[in-house]
Amino acid sequence: MTLIDLPDGRRLDVRVDGPDDAPVLLFHHGTPGSVPAFGFLVRAAADLGLRTVTYARAGYGDSTRNPGRDVAAVVPDMIAILDHLGVARCVTAGWSGGGPHALACGALAPERFGGVLVMAGVAPYDAAGLDFLAGMGEDNVEEFDATRAGEAKWREVMETSVRELADATPQNIIESMSSLLPQVDRAVLSEEFGDDLAAGFRDGLRVSGDGWLDDDLALVRPWGFDLAQVRVPTSLWQGSEDLMVPFAHGEWLAGHLPGVRAHLLHGEGHLSVVIGSIAQMLHELVASPV
Repeated sequence: MTLIDLPDGRRLDVRVDGPDDAPVLLFHHGTPGSVPAFGFLVRAAADLGLRTVTYARAGYGDSTRNPGRDVAAVVPDMIAILDHLGVARCVTAGWSGGGPHALACGALAPERFGGVLVMAGVAPYDAAGLDFLAGMGEDNVEEFDATRAGEAKWREVMETSVRELADATPQNIIESMSSLLPQVDRAVLSEEFGDDLAAGFRDGLRVSGDGWLDDDLALVRPWGFDLAQVRVPTSLWQGSEDLMVPFAHGEWLAGHLPGVRAHLLHGEGHLSVVIGSIAQMLHELVASPV
């Protein structure tokens, strides 16, 4: 992992898996998360000749906080990563809370991002015709209610969750997130993926919960770009059993992203939809012009 300096004086924690000369898949982790990479993702990318670049969003792990950031604020940070690597253009993917950040890259810097993959990604909080919280597990409803009440309330409500996930294991993830995990998702936590997910939580929250707080605030505020601006090839995958980002979010995004290739899968959850379809997801993504 490498800390890179940003033009505004902040630093960003970045990790690269794969050959230096390979095309780049830039991955946006979920909320919360951090720079540790998912083994299954790195392997699937390598099978397609890609190197996987992961990073910790501002406020997570060793990445400097950027208070008040909106979703669009991630774009100059991602351009700084590409410039640091000497990469002119890449493809990008975002899972869950990372989905909007991937879309921001496609909308605001299409000259640098040739394709976008949204994996169980969140829709805008103020999306017309969408009840943002409907279908979410109890823990997420409580989290977003606290977010809408402001920073002090968020810290009060989320203190225990931050502490638990800062010491995450696959088992205590199931315990602390029980209302968010249908059986199809619990099943995948018993293998390597559970260890990788726990490692991301631990790294992201070991310093503070600031990155998680700032992610949540950014998600419920205007994102800083319009979905109509996303004109690069975009793929969307969503599972019907998802209790973190309900199926209705995927359906809404499918109806509002220009030219999106939508895969709305019945019987899959927030985690299983990605683990079960990653090869197809990345194959479709790299078919985009880069």
